[in-house]
Amino acid sequence: MTIAIFVLSLLGAMSLGMPIAFALLVCGICLMFFLGNFDAQILAQNLLEGTNNYPLMAVPFFMLAGELMNAGGMSNRIIAMAQALVGHIRGGLGYVAIIGALVLASISGSAVADSAALAAVLIPLMRKGGYNIPRAAGLISAGGIIAPVIPPSIGFIVFGVAAQVSITKLFLAGVFPGLMMALTLWVTWWICARREAPPVEDKRFDAAELRRAIADGVWALGMPVIIIGGMRFGVFTPTEAAVVAVVYALLVGMFVYRQIKWSQLPELMLSAAKVSSVVMFLVACAMVSAWLITIADVPSQISAILEPFMENKILLMFMMMALVVVVGTALDFMPTVLILTPVLMPLVKQAGIDPIYFGVLFIMNNAIGLLTPPVGVVLNVVAGVARVDLGAVVKGVWPFLVAQVGLLLLFILFPSLITVPASWLY
Repeated sequence: MTIAIFVLSLLGAMSLGMPIAFALLVCGICLMFFLGNFDAQILAQNLLEGTNNYPLMAVPFFMLAGELMNAGGMSNRIIAMAQALVGHIRGGLGYVAIIGALVLASISGSAVADSAALAAVLIPLMRKGGYNIPRAAGLISAGGIIAPVIPPSIGFIVFGVAAQVSITKLFLAGVFPGLMMALTLWVTWWICARREAPPVEDKRFDAAELRRAIADGVWALGMPVIIIGGMRFGVFTPTEAAVVAVVYALLVGMFVYRQIKWSQLPELMLSAAKVSSVVMFLVACAMVSAWLITIADVPSQISAILEPFMENKILLMFMMMALVVVVGTALDFMPTVLILTPVLMPLVKQAGIDPIYFGVLFIMNNAIGLLTPPVGVVLNVVAGVARVDLGAVVKGVWPFLVAQVGLLLLFILFPSLITVPASWLY
């Protein structure tokens, strides 16, 4: 009955058009009334404690770093380097999109921001070059979802706080799966390029152009090296890495590339603050529901349902990932993470599954949900930026979506593909 109250109150509030954060708050209030312990003071206390967490300070700083990165010209220079490297080969702009997505993911951690930046720069070039635009938009959308898996990932920060696991270990464990996602897209695009035969670029490989592009963009490449390297060698924590990223992006954008003016800073800070406030309020409301989920012993009820699968870790992971897929088609990335983390983590610990391994798959699965309609936030963003019908983008993304789901299944079947490389980096 408790599960029914939780689900029905959440879906009921959402069906009324209520924002997800407020729907989570209403869900918590309904659970409190059902349990007979409603207390406005306890509600307010949990709401405040939801964001009173040091690791969550990384969220606004990484958001600001992303804003500074885009305004400072780092994104364009990364794309220029990729284009100088592979832009001359058949379907070259598709490979440029994949390289650009991978590098941008290691800087911003935002799927939406990366996808929008890539689409704004590459779609006009692809349209001019005669590419299949729905397929190209699908590729850019699929490349964007690497961002939640490669550090610095906002999803890993929120999951780490909610699940009480090491964010640094999550970051390091996400490196290899993120690279595998990019490799999967590379192979899939190679197959699509052969069949759909995008035209060969007119220019040939120019080593001098590549050297100039690298010399111009080397400062942009420095950020992921500093962030990942600093955490790997224990120089700073993820929260401190976020502050370092802001300072680095600001200095490079203002004094090296000279594309950020002092007058732009208030607008950039306000933009980052708006996005961060939405995430933080969502986390606060979700923590209320998470506390009540624990009080109502919902995990034990879910555990009883999944008890036939508890002895088989792989089968249990399949069942949990299937649940994430279903929920991810109806909810956005962050609400899914915040709702399901307190429900599934007790099952993970009970079954003896590595929480870091589960966290990587969980975030990767939620990232894939950004490509599934009807919500599909990344699809909607790319469709809007590229000025392509959403239905056409959905058709264009399916080969890449299937490939990423296949990679997810491979990780479920062979956990060592994640745990072993992660142990090298710890």
